[in-house]
Amino acid sequence: MNRRAAATLLALSIAVAAPGCLHRRIRITSEPPGARAFLNDVEIGRTPVEASFKFYGVYDVRLELDGYEPLHEGREAGAPVWEWPGVDLAATVIPADFDHVVKWHFNLEPALETQLTEEELTTDLTTRAQALQAQLQSSNPS
Repeated sequence: MNRRAAATLLALSIAVAAPGCLHRRIRITSEPPGARAFLNDVEIGRTPVEASFKFYGVYDVRLELDGYEPLHEGREAGAPVWEWPGVDLAATVIPADFDHVVKWHFNLEPALETQLTEEELTTDLTTRAQALQAQLQSSNPS
């Protein structure tokens, strides 16, 4: 075996013996901070918060904070190039760590009851109830 083949064999065996690591995390921040954060209905903590994940794709995100409207929406965690099929195999054998942090920021809206007086809330609720009643009656003539 010549020196070049021996060096190649040594490099390959080191790469296999000391594979790299792929770290995936989602970081959620909010304004204001301190909201309870849920990913796919699992509470992960209060914002700012970080959680590990295994798969790329769409996640169900929910934030709750007293005095603010609850937020509920889907967000996508997209894969970086080293996670693409084929490339991901090479990334796992390279003796290096790959870090990918998906960053999502949310702005929470103050709850309606914190912005209006009790009289304004009652008037608003009554107006919306009457509009809904009129809509139901017009769609069902009997």
